[in-house]
Amino acid sequence: MRTRWAGYLAALLPPPPGEGRGEGTTSDQAATPDQSSLPLPQPLPQGGRGEETFRALQDHSLRVSWKREVRGELQQIFTGREYEPVLAACEAIHKRVLKGRVFVALHMHAGDGNVHTNIPVNSDDYAMLQTANQAVARIMRLAQDLGGVISGEHGIGITKLEFLSDQTLSAFAAYKNQVDPEGRFNKGKLLKGADLGNAYTPSFGLLELESLIMEQSEIGAIADSIKDCLRCGKCKPVCTTHVPRANLLYSPRNKILATSLLIEAFLYEEQTRRGISLKHFDEFDDVADHCTVCHKCVNPCPVDIDFGDVTVAMRNFLNAAGKKKKAPASRLALAFLNSTDGDVIHVLRKGAIEFGYIGQRIGAAVMRTLPVVKEAMRLPPSSVGKPSAKTQVIHFFNRALPGANLPSKTTRQLLGLNDPKVVPVLRDPAKVTELSEEERDAVFYFPGCGSERLFSQVGLATLAWLYELGAQTVLPPTYLCCGYPQIATGDRPKGEAITMQNRVLFHRVANTLNYLDIKTVLVSCGTCLDQLMEYQFDKIFPGCRIMDIHEYMMEKGVKLDGASGTKYMYHDPCHTPIKLHNPIKTVQSLMGSDVKLSERCCGESGTFAASRPDIATQVRFRKAEEIDRVAGGLRETGAGGEKTKVKVLTTCPSCLQGLDRYAEDSKIEADYIVVELARLKLGENWLKEFVAKANAGGIERVLL
Repeated sequence: MRTRWAGYLAALLPPPPGEGRGEGTTSDQAATPDQSSLPLPQPLPQGGRGEETFRALQDHSLRVSWKREVRGELQQIFTGREYEPVLAACEAIHKRVLKGRVFVALHMHAGDGNVHTNIPVNSDDYAMLQTANQAVARIMRLAQDLGGVISGEHGIGITKLEFLSDQTLSAFAAYKNQVDPEGRFNKGKLLKGADLGNAYTPSFGLLELESLIMEQSEIGAIADSIKDCLRCGKCKPVCTTHVPRANLLYSPRNKILATSLLIEAFLYEEQTRRGISLKHFDEFDDVADHCTVCHKCVNPCPVDIDFGDVTVAMRNFLNAAGKKKKAPASRLALAFLNSTDGDVIHVLRKGAIEFGYIGQRIGAAVMRTLPVVKEAMRLPPSSVGKPSAKTQVIHFFNRALPGANLPSKTTRQLLGLNDPKVVPVLRDPAKVTELSEEERDAVFYFPGCGSERLFSQVGLATLAWLYELGAQTVLPPTYLCCGYPQIATGDRPKGEAITMQNRVLFHRVANTLNYLDIKTVLVSCGTCLDQLMEYQFDKIFPGCRIMDIHEYMMEKGVKLDGASGTKYMYHDPCHTPIKLHNPIKTVQSLMGSDVKLSERCCGESGTFAASRPDIATQVRFRKAEEIDRVAGGLRETGAGGEKTKVKVLTTCPSCLQGLDRYAEDSKIEADYIVVELARLKLGENWLKEFVAKANAGGIERVLL
């Protein structure tokens, strides 16, 4: 090996005095045994000796490899235990040199010759930092010598600041003082003292520990889900909580930036064992609160980031750490959803829902007369950080909850279905008998919380239409929640437990009713539909499909014959249940008339309006404008000065509650499509008539 390196060096170094190369070499020199076996180096480019060496290394015609050419030979020389420290020291030197090598990535502007330097460094290696700084200085001098410029045109101006002239900095400072005298934008940037003199960056040497931390916590999945963000901002126009007139900070792009910084802070404090600041958890909570989990941001995103999923992960991370803060109203709502005991649900509904809604409506009637509430509705204030109790009260009472649209009893109470050991099967005996075997349709209907416990007229209208269409409708044996609200609010273990319990129960139902060929699973809530997609219903009812009641009705030919004197707009929920067909075309087909689409979120979003009413007010601000815009185009003034009645229809129980809050200001009534169809096709007294028919022999009770 020594001889081989001597040959390489002989090719690179000038010959000793009196010696030459090529034709001047003697035959004895050429015939030296050690030299004759050497692999000859490739011909080197012409030029200076330093340039020749550099070019040879650059194009790999000369390769210096510690691992292949040096380490093995040293191990042969230094054998035995007494030489182990020598080899260990050699390895340490090589590792230190390898780790401290400086690589410079350059990109530049063709127009002005402005060059950007990107140099990865280990901030715990002072010599490497100095070498990198010297490399930057050399590159900047070279750029200027070649006629280029140095600027901080992106408003960053950190790396290059020390290379800018006093004249340039003075011009920057004068302009900034003119347009931003209070220094609010890019605070301190491009001003003296804003260079890297007092900067700190975490060391790359901590990456191994960082990797372990991220593997053992949900924060790793959060970081991975947002790492591809391009900062393009295409998500901003569709984001529900991005309301520029109220707040500029909470678009998905900005929330990703904030989340990235919080993850950096979290990892640094974990690595240095200083203890995690509780303030970081509060900031995580604030970012997670500013999201309705509508998932609309994923459609325009070029790298498919769904900040709704990121938000759910953040809430579950906070909940697992015991740092997720929930408002009392949100806790009460979840307690109502978590319960499956009929008696408990009936008591909670009477106290929290019926009496609670009455109290809220009385409070809203009083609060809406106050100037501070009127101002908050005229132009919602920003919502940074934890809101005060006063703020929450103002926004909780600024719009009244439903009154007349809220039935007094649940679906099961009205139908007398309170035995969890019995599977109800609803059908019209006469129609089932009339239909042939091929025409008979057996369906499994999952009403969910909103259509069964809260707005029971939705569940009853669904059952009434299935009864009318001659279907045999199987209901779950008891009150059930799908599990989505628990997961979305941060309690994934509870949500997954509910999901698993429901799946086991549905398998029991399928085994009990195996004589019914159930091929369709129906829902009347888009959120339930999204969660039930995870239930693997094809293994419960083999060959079945899962769909919304409105698409099923359209498939069966249900349609209004003509105009009812009312014009309609349709609010498509964020979690739309109409997935097999175009939502607005489906609604137009059912209503038999032109129906206009009303964009934007209603602001309810499950427990969102109860947990953060201040943010919900911002969302409603945009929705109110949209409702007024669409309604203005639908209303027509008659000869007597009367205006056309306009109603807003929806397919989500939570949205029905949210839309009902606009009734006082917009004078527009909200209703469910299936309920409106029942009223117009089955008669004004459809509910009482259906309940009477069902209780008079229309329900078969099968022991589970």
